[in-house]
This record gives sequence, C-alpha cells and structure tokens, in this order.
Amino acid sequence: MDAFRDPDISAVIANIGGHDQITILPYLDGDVLREHPTRFYGYSDNTNLALFLWNHGIVSYYGGSTLLEYAMDGEMFEYTEEYLRRVLFEDSVGEWTESEVFTDEAGDWEDPESVTTTREIERSDGRIWRGGDETVAGRIWGGCYAVIVEQFLADRYLPDPDALNGTVLAVETSELVPDPAVVGANLRALGERGLLERFDGVLVGRAAARSHAEDHPREWRVGYRERQRDAIADVLETYNPNAPVVFDCEFGHTYPTCPIPIGGEVEIEPATESIRLP
Repeated sequence: MDAFRDPDISAVIANIGGHDQITILPYLDGDVLREHPTRFYGYSDNTNLALFLWNHGIVSYYGGSTLLEYAMDGEMFEYTEEYLRRVLFEDSVGEWTESEVFTDEAGDWEDPESVTTTREIERSDGRIWRGGDETVAGRIWGGCYAVIVEQFLADRYLPDPDALNGTVLAVETSELVPDPAVVGANLRALGERGLLERFDGVLVGRAAARSHAEDHPREWRVGYRERQRDAIADVLETYNPNAPVVFDCEFGHTYPTCPIPIGGEVEIEPATESIRLP
C-alpha cells in the first residue's frame, strides 16, 4: 500500500508470485488504490492482485516479474524488452506481434550461474486461431488459471457476472503443468455458471510444459500443449462457439512475454490474425 501511496513511485513490479497471495487481499484498501492508481506489473499468483485491482477499476499489467524473466539469461529477450518499454513509456502498445522463439525451461535459482545461463530456446509455430471469425474488442479479465479456480472455490473477490459481459478472457496455465482434462473440467464449471458465454473473445497463453520439479522431452511437451489446446477449445465450442480464440499467445509462464493490460482494451481480428493493444 505504501508503494501505491508514494507519489514518487510510478510503477510497481513484482519480484515473484506467492501461492498464498489470496490471503493478503483482506488487508488491501480499495479506496486508497483508486486514489493512487499506480501501475502494477506481475503475473502467476499476482493474478490475485490484478483481479482485485480490476474489481476497483484499476488497470494492471500481466507481465514478467523480476526474478522469473527480467533477471534471467544474462539479459532480457529483445521481444520482452520491446513490449515492456512500450507499456512503460508509450501511450499505446499497438499491434501485438508474435515472437519467433520461446522457452519454458525453468531456471535453477539455487545455482547462481543460472542467472547468466541462456535457457533452451525453441522455434515457435505461431499462434493458433479457432472459434469465431468476427472482430471483437473489449476489456481484458483473467490471468493464471490456477488462481482463477482458487478464487471461484473461495467464492470471494469475484466480479459481478454482468461486469464480464463483452470482456475478453485471458488465461494461461502455470508451471504446475495441470492435466489438460482437469483444465477442461474446471473451465466447463465456469461455463455451467454462465460465465464463459459472457466473454466476446479468449486469449490463451502458450502452456508451460515443464517445471522446476519435473522436466519432459520436447515430444512430450509438444503433445501436452496440443492436448491442452484441444481441451480448452472443446469447452469453448460448447459454451461460446462464436468467440474468437487465440492460443499460444505471448503471456504467462513461457518467455518472452508482452505485459497485457488486465482491465485494459484489446482488439482481436481473426480475418488478419492480428491482435492490438490500444
């Protein structure tokens, strides 16, 4: 709260997430945050803070954090640096282009050399477009799949369902590498609650397919991402078949990333397979 109150601080960037972050939300003062809408940057468990800010009308940015991206590999990805500079210093991000490469390799923080060691880089096959073919625009709501599920299980800090009408869902799974069938089942539960039909479009971050605790060969990772895409697409086809859905977007637990505005506008144009962040 002090960082938000301080007039000399124009942005707060999270070092990391925190599995129990939902427990600090009762101690936040929404009125103070509205009076001092400092830009907040973070992802993963920081979805708790991002959605709390969303509920109070404050835009935050679902982007990298200091330890997990900005301090790794000796230097930031050029793609990450470019979009971070746009979000920090320019009035508009503009077209959100694809990255030609990515990694989901987790760094070993117990090894000091990991900070300067380049992680395994893979070529990207590009984004995958499914669903409707009409251009849509709306405010972004969402973040990390695991946190969204946790908030619905807790049944706290949730927006009024009507507030989600016409918004765009952004969702990505974490380094926990959840079973695609479980991801589909939990999204189906949101569909049964009448929520998935409210979104005009869906952005899905490229799935991380390995973690600090468990690695997998490339063939397994490719198959995992395909199974997850299919599970999500099947659910959306049932509950919101007209919404354009874009898979393997550059946000979440694979890198590089573009900080996307939770609460800010996005335009999705299937005809040209382009995304703009005004």
